Amino acid sequence: MNERFSRQSFLGADSETVIASSVIGVVGLGGGGSHIVQQLAHLGFRNFVLYDGDHVEESNLNRLIGATSVDVEQLSPKLLVAARMIRGLTPSAEIDGHAGRWQDDPEPLRRCDLVFGCVDSFAERDQLEATCRRHMMPLVDIGLEVTIVGDDPPVMGGQVIISMPGEPCMRCLGFLTDELLAKEASKYGGAGPRPQVVFGNGVLASAAVGLAVDLITDWTRQLRRVVYLEYRGNEQILRPHPRGNAEWIPPSCSHYTLANIGAPVFRPL
Repeated sequence: MNERFSRQSFLGADSETVIASSVIGVVGLGGGGSHIVQQLAHLGFRNFVLYDGDHVEESNLNRLIGATSVDVEQLSPKLLVAARMIRGLTPSAEIDGHAGRWQDDPEPLRRCDLVFGCVDSFAERDQLEATCRRHMMPLVDIGLEVTIVGDDPPVMGGQVIISMPGEPCMRCLGFLTDELLAKEASKYGGAGPRPQVVFGNGVLASAAVGLAVDLITDWTRQLRRVVYLEYRGNEQILRPHPRGNAEWIPPSCSHYTLANIGAPVFRPL
């Protein structure tokens, strides 16, 4: 084993090879996604498909891992910051980077073994999960939200969800609903800047990466079905969501059947 990875040899005798050969997609390279990219690079992942069309702004520096004040001055793409972190650890890493919306060029995403969704909207989560289901890719979703109401203390919350092909999806878990998507759509463009902070993103990203590594290496010997964790930032608690309990989870997904896989085919009426 490479000396660099000697202290993570507990992940399995062939874990170094498995990790190095896996293709990982990360959609969104902001506060959560930048944490994830950094950790994956440290672990030895070397094949990436990355999506983000934004550049670094001053307000990003409170949470965007790897970004500097120089990046703000130069309007550096977040994609560049992520690639710089990866190649700083593994110069020969293969990075398939896309400075734009993943929906405009989804084909590269389809060759991934696992995808991390670090997106802001429920609608985009819905679209990304549908794509991953069609191409039999596990999706690990993370999200952080800080709610401020009146003079009450702000409430920080978030989630980590593993959406596995053939298993209950985010709609099955009650995380995504038609009502929620409609409400979000009605406020499109009017939400304003969303509060974010580095330590909340770090907790969620670390849990997400840990779960993904377990899926890829099976080092705990408990390959997982669906996982739904809730983060209560005010109490610094990360725990299984009540809807993630085995007694509550439906036995199969009624929204994405295994028969509906592959690229959609359109037929004239």
